[in-house]
Amino acid sequence: MGQTTILVAIILTLVMNAQSTFVVGDAAERKVYVVYLGEKEHDDPASVTESHHQMLWSLLGSKESVHDSIVYSYRHGFSGFAAKLTESQAQQLSELPEVVHVIPNTLYELTTTRTWDYLGLSPGTSKSLLHKADMGRKIIVGVIDTGVWPESEMYNDKGYGPIPSRWKGSCESGELFNGSIHCNRKLIGAKYFVDGLVAEIGDIDRTQNPEYASPRDFNGHGTHVSSTIGGSFLPDVSYLGLGRGTERGGAPGVRLAIYKACWLQSGSCSGADVLKAIDEAIHDGVDVLSLSLGSKVPLYSETDVRELTSVGAFHAVAKGIPVVAAAGNDGPSAQTIANVAPWILTVAATTLDRSFPTAITLGNNITILGQAIFVGPELGFSELVYPQSGDCQKLSTNPNNTMEGKVVLCFTRETSVTPAVDAIVAVRNAGGLGVIIARNPTHLLIPSRNFPSVAVDFELGTDILFYIRSTRSPIVKIGASRTLVARPVATKVATFSSRGPNSISPAILKPDIAAPGVNILAATSLNDSFSVNGFSMKSGTSMATPIVSGIVVLLKSLHPHWSPSAIKSAIVTTAWKTDPSGEPIFADGSSRKLADPFDYGGGLVNPEKAAKPGLVYDMATHDYVLYLCAADYSDMSISRVLGKATVCPNPKPSVLDLNLPSITIPNLRDEVTLTRTVTNVGPLNSVYKVMIDPPMGVNVTVRPMTLVFNSTVTKLSFTVRVTTTHRVNTGYFFGTLTWSDTVHNVAIPVSVRTQILQRYYDEN
Repeated sequence: MGQTTILVAIILTLVMNAQSTFVVGDAAERKVYVVYLGEKEHDDPASVTESHHQMLWSLLGSKESVHDSIVYSYRHGFSGFAAKLTESQAQQLSELPEVVHVIPNTLYELTTTRTWDYLGLSPGTSKSLLHKADMGRKIIVGVIDTGVWPESEMYNDKGYGPIPSRWKGSCESGELFNGSIHCNRKLIGAKYFVDGLVAEIGDIDRTQNPEYASPRDFNGHGTHVSSTIGGSFLPDVSYLGLGRGTERGGAPGVRLAIYKACWLQSGSCSGADVLKAIDEAIHDGVDVLSLSLGSKVPLYSETDVRELTSVGAFHAVAKGIPVVAAAGNDGPSAQTIANVAPWILTVAATTLDRSFPTAITLGNNITILGQAIFVGPELGFSELVYPQSGDCQKLSTNPNNTMEGKVVLCFTRETSVTPAVDAIVAVRNAGGLGVIIARNPTHLLIPSRNFPSVAVDFELGTDILFYIRSTRSPIVKIGASRTLVARPVATKVATFSSRGPNSISPAILKPDIAAPGVNILAATSLNDSFSVNGFSMKSGTSMATPIVSGIVVLLKSLHPHWSPSAIKSAIVTTAWKTDPSGEPIFADGSSRKLADPFDYGGGLVNPEKAAKPGLVYDMATHDYVLYLCAADYSDMSISRVLGKATVCPNPKPSVLDLNLPSITIPNLRDEVTLTRTVTNVGPLNSVYKVMIDPPMGVNVTVRPMTLVFNSTVTKLSFTVRVTTTHRVNTGYFFGTLTWSDTVHNVAIPVSVRTQILQRYYDEN
């Protein structure tokens, strides 16, 4: 996809492993399209809706046809509508001058205790960010996901004052959800949107796919996410005795508004439903939006995608609402990142400094540590076998007597839990006693509970296999899992976390930031098959996203006048490049390496430092307009988006000058000069000096080298000249540009790729 499509970058990603079956209606003739009209022309929502009906009536010819066609009217944060149309009808609408885009509906997927202490966000002192921000009590966060399980104690409103008078939302009643009973002074809003999904795939067969036609969460994903953002304090919470501690959200005082737009065990989200949820959230008065979802990503920049979530996010950010979204779970391959619009804060996932080691003792008295959630009792020494078919997903093809009464070793290249579940089922059905699963490095725990099933990497799996083949009667003992916190457990970017570079707009660094997203303990639905007393451990960039959303809530509370881009800058420029203990952060994948900006953006989020960043790289809607101009959008299209006449400057601005807290140059030939502007949000009288750690083989020169701020000078610009010494095409090299006043270190990542070959073709 060329940069001309960037207005609506790309969206949300939460990976769920279960698959659901739908009853699909006849969609051969008509499909759902979103007709995007940009900024609304009327303040009266009824007038906006009437204009949508008039446009459809002029196409379809009757009110009955309009009523049958229209799915949603978007009338609060922006103007547009979703409708069932033929391809020809969609084409006719796209040719109208008042239409910005006609976008085919997209089905999105969900991207799925110790955390806050690990990030240094404990409630210990009155000087902590948590206390300074009053736990986020003044803020309303909107969560677009699978709904909420309202009976969870994480939504207890004890000690809460009245609901803010500016709140215009509501709690909708529905199946097993009574808005007047289940909502309270903490859970202040709950709505659900399913018409887009039904219009796209047909009616849902709920005998095969259980669901609630209400804001109630069947899946558990949405409950996990919202309780991670803002769950109330709840002492002595654990998962089967592991990870015990006080459970709470990042901003335990925040008000929660739930928008259910994702459905079924598979977490299917219609783009039309998600866009309607964003539209309603803007109207209702949320201060922050959190979306742990996303689409599958185009891997090449020439792929043409019109992305619905980014449309809604653009209008939310233009109205001062930060939008936090998941990077996706398609890692560790490059160019798999989702939600790449520059106005979105995109979150990658790391591990915590916590693990659940499980001892595997072989008959030769060598003990190997695997990972599991196995609560015991310990399995004493038992026969250990490697069957004829050692593929974890094909164990059921082995004769039962080869596994009965034995512990089975198997191998898989998959990193999801599906092969592990297949192996557990096959071994249990055969009368086996346990299973050891050797697999690619991953941090997804095997859901075994009381059946010994332990994961090891290929190296350890091979050691176990060598023991089996070199011993006449191999035996093994498996102990119960323990909780291990802090050293020697290293922090890593999770294998599944999607990676850059950005395939849609390569000069925009994505992800922006990383946060813990592996084995996160939070509330869930009682229908969740992994629920233990209403809690479960889940992994994914879906779980990392609410960590950052909770921090954004606190920053918004502490600095209510900061723009979404200022908050994003504060988070990116203060991030840890090592883990909190000073150890390096690695990136898990096919081969482990030190993490770089394409793995974790600015680094691991550091909430306390983000509260006092010193300088911020701020932006307003005007800056994003220049970005759209650089991406070759026409004056007419941009005018429609903004709802006012707009003319792009001549010459066209460079996307490299977008005032992001990062510098990414995807095609450096000889040299390039770009500009950044910083705003002082620290002490009035401050002097900052530049420090440069350039990418290998690249020279970086900054002018001026010193920035002096006072009561009248609060904003200053500087230029960055980048030249390459390479004479061949290279991959990306990484460095850092830091402004320091000795107290604040405002660091942005610098990513540069030299491309000489294209120049050769140009000149010859």
